[in-house]
Amino acid sequence: MSKGLVTLFGGSGFIGRYAARKLVEAGWRVRVAVRRPHLANDVRLAGVPGWVDIVQANVRNRESVARAVEDADAVVNLVGVLFEKGEQSFEGAQARGALNVAELASQAGVKRFVQMSAIGADETSSSDYARTKAEGEKAVRAHFPEAVILRPSIVFGPEDEFFNRFAGLTRFAPALPAIGGGRTRFQPVYAGDVAEAILAAVEREDAAGQTYELGGPRIYTMNEIYDFIFETIDRSRGKLPLPFFIAKPMGLTFGAIWRAPFLPMHTVFGDPPITGDQVELLKSDNIVAGDALTLADLGVTELESIEAIVPSYLWRFRAYGEFHQEA
Repeated sequence: MSKGLVTLFGGSGFIGRYAARKLVEAGWRVRVAVRRPHLANDVRLAGVPGWVDIVQANVRNRESVARAVEDADAVVNLVGVLFEKGEQSFEGAQARGALNVAELASQAGVKRFVQMSAIGADETSSSDYARTKAEGEKAVRAHFPEAVILRPSIVFGPEDEFFNRFAGLTRFAPALPAIGGGRTRFQPVYAGDVAEAILAAVEREDAAGQTYELGGPRIYTMNEIYDFIFETIDRSRGKLPLPFFIAKPMGLTFGAIWRAPFLPMHTVFGDPPITGDQVELLKSDNIVAGDALTLADLGVTELESIEAIVPSYLWRFRAYGEFHQEA
């Protein structure tokens, strides 16, 4: 027996795939709402036929959002962007998009709403990413006061764009940039634990109207994360300290080049190495506040560490592969 229908915006993304599996395992049918349904067919593997459906929706298009939330018992909005490209802007995806989803879900009579935000969301932030995350939270609360807001730190897992990215850089870079001296602190949280939090936010009555900050079992500086990556992939690399006043113009330059419509930088090189907005984010620690509600308050207590999970997928960055043994 199904517990009901959950519409999962951004369900084909990194966290969305974990969330879809967790929701189906718990007895929820899932409607995955994505911009490009033809690229999301693998999400159907989250459940047996009939339990996972894929529909086209763009959070900037209100008509498509209205169709996606129709008859849903719960809505989870995971849409967010790390880099601006084309029409995918922070403002459109994270502020106006959240407004559209929350408003139309409320009008459709949806009972539960979960908004994925981020630690550091702040309307006064100098980072557009953090500012629009906060604006999204505010818009959701205006139309759905009982919504649950989740703010994770860096999320890790086999498909992540954090550990994989820096490990990949070691293949050709003799040193990795330590912006601000590499002293910014993070509290990496496993994608599977975030999915557990999403399920709890959908199901628990006592979570309604609350904001939770999601962090893993340990805090690391960026330098400590680099050391962990170097040891895991057995590559000795340096750390190049970059003061913020040097990193910021570098980031702005990379961001401008990658956004230029006549340069196919994303197609050829993927995401930019750093942007000015990311430099702003690195000026503040990305850890759970001492007075915040946490994963434990959602009943998620057995947290995975990077030491337990990350080596299982970073082995491919070792020069000698997975099964090499020392003589």
